[in-house]
Amino acid sequence: MRIRATVAAVSGALVLSALAVPASQAAQSDDHGLTVGGFEFLRHGDGASPRAQARALSAQAAGLPVITKVVVNGGKPIVIGTTTVKKIAMSATATDDLGVLDVSALIWEGSSLSSPTSRYFEPNDDLVCKVASATTSTCTHTTTIDAGWLVNTDAKTWNVAAGAYGNGGEDDLTVVEKFNTVKLQRQSKLTVNAAPEPVKKGGTITITGSLTRADWDKNKYVGFGTQSVVLQFRKKSSTAYTNVKGVKSSSTGALKTTVKATEDGYYRWNYVGIASTAPVAVAGDFIDVK
Repeated sequence: MRIRATVAAVSGALVLSALAVPASQAAQSDDHGLTVGGFEFLRHGDGASPRAQARALSAQAAGLPVITKVVVNGGKPIVIGTTTVKKIAMSATATDDLGVLDVSALIWEGSSLSSPTSRYFEPNDDLVCKVASATTSTCTHTTTIDAGWLVNTDAKTWNVAAGAYGNGGEDDLTVVEKFNTVKLQRQSKLTVNAAPEPVKKGGTITITGSLTRADWDKNKYVGFGTQSVVLQFRKKSSTAYTNVKGVKSSSTGALKTTVKATEDGYYRWNYVGIASTAPVAVAGDFIDVK
């Protein structure tokens, strides 16, 4: 995988532009954390000092910030094609009796953030915070995911860490290593063709197509075989599709079935997806029934 990996053990990750320092001036492994790409990733919470662990168990009781909400990519899976370079929006909300200075999120995977083999998507330097009240703020920022960084085994569920700084000074800090998760999925594509056209009522219509998905190892779309795909039909006078029948894609991703012509309308394929691969529905192909 070509994502820049962490180069030192860290436990918890908090990205705050207010703490940004030149990487050349920052120690890459010390009691405070790690600086990558100009951001300081602070050590706190699980795997940090016993004092930090004890504080993390009851942040609210200790008067520390409480992270209440983290949303990555609008709550939807992150879908990446073969040439995609996508900025992923992230927002995090926290409360603190003294007000919130910054709150941020980080997408990562591995056994724990304290593992030297854990990996993450480096946040962009665009943290924007909005004060909702004297005690609550929501901050937004982005991270970039490039298809060129990925291999197929990266299509899985990633962790989302979150951290918040209150206005009470350097120790007014809470980090949650696994606040929630987000799926990273391979993009899928469908094609459809219904023929012949026009067709006599009662005649046979042959619907073909193909199902492919992004192969991050090869940087191209490849046929996706033995997948369940549903043929759907929409009457010319309707806006809704209904299921007609289920079909399995061939070993190369090819789709083919036949139906009887009844009335004018649109045929399409619909794929519901799997954990590693996003769902997709193709635009319908019109059939003129005479």
